[in-house]
Order: sequence, then C-alpha cells, then structure tokens
Amino acid sequence: MEIKELDTVVLNRAIPAHNLKQGDMGAVVATYPPDGIEVEFVAGAGLTQALVTLNIHDVRPVAPRDPESGPV
Repeated sequence: MEIKELDTVVLNRAIPAHNLKQGDMGAVVATYPPDGIEVEFVAGAGLTQALVTLNIHDVRPVAPRDPESGPV
C-alpha cells in the first residue's frame, strides 16, 4: 500500500484519546519511512481536530464506497 503526502486516508481504528472514530478521514501531512505517517484530522468548522503520528497500517486509502462528506 503506497500512501503519499497529501493523500486522503480513512482511519482503520478508533483513537479515543484524540476523539477519533474508525472511519474518520484525514490528510497525510508527512511520511516517516519505513511505515510512519502523520495525519491531520479536521473538524467540520475547518479547525484541526487532531494531528497524529500513526503506523501506515492504521489507515487505508479512500475507496469509492466512502462517503464524500464527514470528518476530513
């Protein structure tokens, strides 16, 4: 799975400490080889909800079945 900076990704698991749910969408802002990524999750008002460093396995690329709206 190749995920690059600026890709939109979907969270595979909840992260209660950051009030993030499985299925929340975010944008990759940095990659850290071999398997680290930093993802920004934005609330509906456009404010950053969380900026989290994750393992690449914690997210997946957006799929056609994913809704277009919701947390990004």
